[in-house]
Amino acid sequence: YSDPEVKLALHNLFVLLLKNEEGSGDLAGDGTGYSVSVENHYRSDPKKYGKKFVHFFSLIDLASGMYVGCGMSRMSEWDAFSKAVAMLKRVGVAVKSLRLDKYFSTRKVIEMFGRSVSLFLIPKKNVARIGVWADILNRMGASPVDFLSEYFHRNVCESGFSSDKGRFGRVVRQRREDRQQMALFSNAIFHNIYAIRINPK
Repeated sequence: YSDPEVKLALHNLFVLLLKNEEGSGDLAGDGTGYSVSVENHYRSDPKKYGKKFVHFFSLIDLASGMYVGCGMSRMSEWDAFSKAVAMLKRVGVAVKSLRLDKYFSTRKVIEMFGRSVSLFLIPKKNVARIGVWADILNRMGASPVDFLSEYFHRNVCESGFSSDKGRFGRVVRQRREDRQQMALFSNAIFHNIYAIRINPK
Protein backbone atom coordinates (compact mmCIF):
# COMPACT_ATOMS: atom_id res chain seq x y z
CA TYR A 1 0.00 0.00 0.00
CA SER A 2 2.97 2.36 0.43
CA ASP A 3 5.01 1.49 -2.67
CA PRO A 4 5.27 4.67 -4.84
CA GLU A 5 5.59 2.59 -8.02
CA VAL A 6 2.33 0.80 -7.25
CA LYS A 7 0.64 4.17 -6.58
CA LEU A 8 1.88 5.49 -9.92
CA ALA A 9 0.72 2.39 -11.79
CA LEU A 10 -2.76 2.53 -10.23
CA HIS A 11 -3.08 6.26 -10.92
CA ASN A 12 -2.15 5.68 -14.58
CA LEU A 13 -4.65 2.82 -14.78
CA PHE A 14 -7.34 5.13 -13.39
CA VAL A 15 -6.57 7.75 -16.07
CA LEU A 16 -6.45 5.16 -18.88
CA LEU A 17 -9.83 3.72 -17.86
CA LEU A 18 -11.38 7.19 -18.03
CA LYS A 19 -9.83 7.92 -21.42
CA ASN A 20 -11.05 4.61 -22.79
CA GLU A 21 -14.67 5.32 -21.81
CA GLU A 22 -16.50 8.36 -23.18
CA GLY A 23 -17.68 10.50 -20.29
CA SER A 24 -20.65 12.85 -20.59
CA GLY A 25 -19.27 15.65 -18.42
CA ASP A 26 -22.50 15.50 -16.38
CA LEU A 27 -21.36 14.70 -12.85
CA ALA A 28 -22.78 14.10 -9.41
CA GLY A 29 -20.87 14.17 -6.16
CA ASP A 30 -21.48 12.80 -2.70
CA GLY A 31 -19.59 11.59 0.34
CA THR A 32 -19.71 8.55 2.54
CA GLY A 33 -17.64 7.08 5.32
CA TYR A 34 -15.82 3.87 6.12
CA SER A 35 -15.26 2.71 9.68
CA VAL A 36 -11.81 1.59 10.75
CA SER A 37 -13.14 -1.23 12.96
CA VAL A 38 -16.10 -3.59 12.91
CA GLU A 39 -17.29 -2.10 16.23
CA ASN A 40 -18.25 1.26 14.67
CA HIS A 41 -20.98 1.82 12.11
CA TYR A 42 -20.86 5.00 10.01
CA ARG A 43 -24.61 5.18 9.41
CA SER A 44 -25.59 4.90 13.11
CA ASP A 45 -22.94 7.25 14.57
CA PRO A 46 -24.13 10.91 14.55
CA LYS A 47 -20.67 12.46 15.04
CA LYS A 48 -18.72 10.76 12.22
CA TYR A 49 -15.30 12.20 12.99
CA GLY A 50 -12.07 11.41 14.74
CA LYS A 51 -10.15 8.19 14.39
CA LYS A 52 -13.23 5.97 14.06
CA PHE A 53 -14.11 6.86 10.47
CA VAL A 54 -12.54 7.77 7.15
CA HIS A 55 -14.42 10.18 4.87
CA PHE A 56 -14.59 9.32 1.17
CA PHE A 57 -15.95 11.64 -1.53
CA SER A 58 -16.52 10.69 -5.15
CA LEU A 59 -17.44 12.56 -8.33
CA ILE A 60 -19.24 10.19 -10.69
CA ASP A 61 -20.08 10.54 -14.38
CA LEU A 62 -23.80 9.98 -14.83
CA ALA A 63 -23.54 8.38 -18.29
CA SER A 64 -20.71 5.92 -17.66
CA GLY A 65 -21.19 5.38 -13.92
CA MET A 66 -17.43 5.77 -13.42
CA TYR A 67 -15.66 7.78 -10.74
CA VAL A 68 -13.80 10.67 -12.39
CA GLY A 69 -12.43 12.06 -9.14
CA CYS A 70 -12.24 10.88 -5.54
CA GLY A 71 -10.74 11.98 -2.27
CA MET A 72 -10.20 10.59 1.22
CA SER A 73 -9.78 12.42 4.52
CA ARG A 74 -9.70 11.67 8.21
CA MET A 75 -10.61 15.30 8.94
CA SER A 76 -13.90 16.06 7.18
CA GLU A 77 -16.11 15.46 4.17
CA TRP A 78 -15.20 18.94 2.91
CA ASP A 79 -11.50 18.02 2.89
CA ALA A 80 -12.30 14.83 0.97
CA PHE A 81 -14.38 16.90 -1.49
CA SER A 82 -11.50 19.34 -2.05
CA LYS A 83 -9.15 16.44 -2.83
CA ALA A 84 -11.69 14.94 -5.26
CA VAL A 85 -12.01 18.26 -7.12
CA ALA A 86 -8.21 18.60 -7.24
CA MET A 87 -7.97 15.09 -8.73
CA LEU A 88 -10.71 15.93 -11.25
CA LYS A 89 -8.70 18.92 -12.48
CA ARG A 90 -5.42 16.99 -12.45
CA VAL A 91 -6.86 14.19 -14.58
CA GLY A 92 -8.31 16.77 -16.99
CA VAL A 93 -11.96 15.70 -17.06
CA ALA A 94 -14.25 18.26 -18.74
CA VAL A 95 -17.22 19.21 -16.56
CA LYS A 96 -20.51 20.44 -18.03
CA SER A 97 -22.80 20.07 -15.01
CA LEU A 98 -22.51 19.05 -11.37
CA ARG A 99 -24.98 17.99 -8.66
CA LEU A 100 -24.08 18.26 -4.96
CA ASP A 101 -26.06 18.00 -1.73
CA LYS A 102 -26.99 20.90 0.57
CA TYR A 103 -23.78 20.67 2.59
CA PHE A 104 -21.91 22.02 -0.45
CA SER A 105 -24.44 24.76 -1.28
CA THR A 106 -21.98 27.58 -0.64
CA ARG A 107 -20.64 30.61 -2.47
CA LYS A 108 -17.18 29.02 -2.32
CA VAL A 109 -18.29 25.98 -4.35
CA ILE A 110 -20.10 28.13 -6.94
CA GLU A 111 -17.00 30.28 -7.42
CA MET A 112 -14.82 27.17 -7.58
CA PHE A 113 -16.52 25.97 -10.79
CA GLY A 114 -17.53 29.28 -12.35
CA ARG A 115 -20.21 30.06 -14.92
CA SER A 116 -19.05 27.46 -17.44
CA VAL A 117 -20.44 24.63 -15.27
CA SER A 118 -24.19 24.23 -14.66
CA LEU A 119 -24.53 23.62 -10.94
CA PHE A 120 -27.60 21.95 -9.45
CA LEU A 121 -27.62 23.02 -5.80
CA ILE A 122 -30.42 23.68 -3.32
CA PRO A 123 -29.67 26.98 -1.51
CA LYS A 124 -29.57 27.00 2.28
CA LYS A 125 -32.07 29.11 4.22
CA ASN A 126 -29.41 31.61 5.31
CA VAL A 127 -28.54 32.91 1.82
CA ALA A 128 -28.24 36.66 2.38
CA ARG A 129 -27.43 37.92 -1.13
CA ILE A 130 -28.40 36.61 -4.56
CA GLY A 131 -25.02 37.41 -6.18
CA VAL A 132 -23.46 34.21 -7.49
CA TRP A 133 -26.74 32.34 -6.97
CA ALA A 134 -28.51 34.28 -9.77
CA ASP A 135 -27.92 31.71 -12.54
CA ILE A 136 -28.96 28.76 -10.37
CA LEU A 137 -32.09 30.50 -9.08
CA ASN A 138 -33.09 31.56 -12.62
CA ARG A 139 -32.87 27.97 -13.87
CA MET A 140 -34.74 26.75 -10.82
CA GLY A 141 -37.52 29.31 -11.33
CA ALA A 142 -37.81 28.69 -15.08
CA SER A 143 -38.52 24.97 -14.63
CA PRO A 144 -38.57 23.64 -11.04
CA VAL A 145 -39.45 20.08 -12.10
CA ASP A 146 -36.57 19.83 -14.59
CA PHE A 147 -34.17 21.36 -12.06
CA LEU A 148 -35.13 18.92 -9.30
CA SER A 149 -35.04 15.98 -11.73
CA GLU A 150 -31.43 16.87 -12.52
CA TYR A 151 -30.60 17.50 -8.85
CA PHE A 152 -31.87 14.10 -7.72
CA HIS A 153 -29.57 12.30 -10.15
CA ARG A 154 -27.28 12.40 -7.12
CA ASN A 155 -28.80 9.03 -6.22
CA VAL A 156 -26.30 7.51 -8.69
CA CYS A 157 -23.63 8.22 -6.07
CA GLU A 158 -25.59 6.41 -3.38
CA SER A 159 -26.00 3.41 -5.68
CA GLY A 160 -22.26 3.43 -6.35
CA PHE A 161 -21.41 3.53 -2.63
CA SER A 162 -23.87 0.76 -1.89
CA SER A 163 -22.42 -1.54 -4.56
CA ASP A 164 -18.83 -0.73 -3.53
CA LYS A 165 -19.45 -1.51 0.13
CA GLY A 166 -21.27 -4.69 -0.82
CA ARG A 167 -18.33 -5.86 -2.94
CA PHE A 168 -15.34 -4.57 -0.98
CA GLY A 169 -16.65 -4.17 2.57
CA ARG A 170 -17.52 -1.26 4.84
CA VAL A 171 -14.37 -1.33 6.94
CA VAL A 172 -10.91 0.06 6.12
CA ARG A 173 -8.50 -2.23 7.93
CA GLN A 174 -5.34 -0.20 7.26
CA ARG A 175 -4.15 2.03 10.10
CA ARG A 176 -1.81 4.50 8.41
CA GLU A 177 -3.47 7.35 6.53
CA ASP A 178 -1.51 6.83 3.29
CA ARG A 179 -2.47 3.15 3.28
CA GLN A 180 -6.12 3.96 3.96
CA GLN A 181 -6.03 6.36 1.02
CA MET A 182 -4.52 3.70 -1.22
CA ALA A 183 -7.07 1.08 -0.16
CA LEU A 184 -10.02 3.37 -0.97
CA PHE A 185 -8.44 4.50 -4.25
CA SER A 186 -8.07 0.82 -5.20
CA ASN A 187 -11.78 0.36 -4.48
CA ALA A 188 -12.50 3.30 -6.81
CA ILE A 189 -10.49 1.67 -9.60
CA PHE A 190 -12.34 -1.61 -9.15
CA HIS A 191 -15.63 0.34 -9.21
CA ASN A 192 -14.64 1.77 -12.61
CA ILE A 193 -13.68 -1.66 -13.93
CA TYR A 194 -17.11 -3.01 -12.93
CA ALA A 195 -18.74 0.03 -14.61
CA ILE A 196 -17.11 -0.56 -18.01
CA ARG A 197 -19.67 -1.35 -20.67
CA ILE A 198 -18.56 -3.84 -23.31
CA ASN A 199 -19.34 -2.72 -26.87
CA PRO A 200 -20.88 -5.75 -28.66
CA LYS A 201 -19.48 -4.50 -32.01
